Formats: sequence, structure tokens, C-alpha cells
Amino acid sequence: MAHENYWAFLFLFRRYHMSMTTSPASADPVLRRYFPQGRPTRWVTRERPKIDRLACPWLIRRFLDPGAEIIYVPAGEVFDVARDRAAVAFDIPGADFSHAGERCSFDAFIDRFSLQDEGLRTLQPIVRGADIDCHGLAPEAAGLHAVSLGLCAVFTDDAALLEQGIILYDALYAWATRAKGERHAWTPGKS
Repeated sequence: MAHENYWAFLFLFRRYHMSMTTSPASADPVLRRYFPQGRPTRWVTRERPKIDRLACPWLIRRFLDPGAEIIYVPAGEVFDVARDRAAVAFDIPGADFSHAGERCSFDAFIDRFSLQDEGLRTLQPIVRGADIDCHGLAPEAAGLHAVSLGLCAVFTDDAALLEQGIILYDALYAWATRAKGERHAWTPGKS
């Protein structure tokens, strides 16, 4: 019964969250430049996502286009698929949305689309620290790194992995916006 309640809650949470997702006005001109045909948008990156390649699709679907299609392909096929499917490549050298110095692709999306969201600003050093293996940027980076690698080890299908990654980032964003100051220090009494 608890399992069924979880799925009902998750369905309602995601439906509510998707209804609240709108593209900020600052993002629309950038989206139009990349996707003159409008929405839904299409994005392509390397297969077997771990950190940035889960965080960026979450950001796309939650802040830019809830109907966005995310395509995972072998690294050598990313730019061909982008051309053939009218998609935008990301998180691969040579793409507009990729690493630049110490900054990761998640940073590139936030900067390029001028996203001014406090929750995203809280997530930035966590995602960057996990993605570039610099866990000192945020205490939570090591945990995100571990959970992301664990998800990749459990799910061999990239689409299924993305769905779990969306839930992971929804939870991380909820923490960043509503529960960041909360502590869990309860210890049971000794018997």
C-alpha cells in the first residue's frame, strides 16, 4: 500500500510541478534563436549520463521547456544527430552549452538563459563540484556525485536513468528552496 501511495504522490507532485514550469522571459529570445520552429525543443548529448547530463535536462524541462526531448547517443554521433534531428548539442566539446574552464554545462545553461533563480544558484556549486570532481565547492557535491554514479550503475537504459535523475533533481531543488536550513539531529534514547 505504501508503494502505491508513493507513486500516487509522485504523479501528483510531477503534474503540479509541470503546471508551474514556465520559461522565464529572459530565456525566450535565446530559445527562439536555437529553435525558430518553437517548442517542443530537442537536445542531444553523449550517452550514459551521470551528473551534468542529468542536471541539464532537468533544468531544460523545469525552466525552459517541459516538453523537451532529450536524446542520448554515442559521443561520435552527437553533432550528426543534432544536425539531422534539428537538436542542440550539449555537454560535449564544441557545443554552445558545455564546459568552459572550471564551469560545467549546467553553469552554461544558467548563464546563457539568464536564469535568476535562487534555487538554481544554490544548486550550481553542488552540480559543478560533483561534475568536475571538486567536492570542496559545496558539502553536498560528494553526495550528488555518489548518488549519480550509483544511479548510472543501477539503470542501463538512459531514458529510465533520466526519469530517475529528474526525481533526484526535483528533490535537490526542493531542498535548496524549502528545506536547506533543516537539520536532522534526532537520536533515539538509549534502552
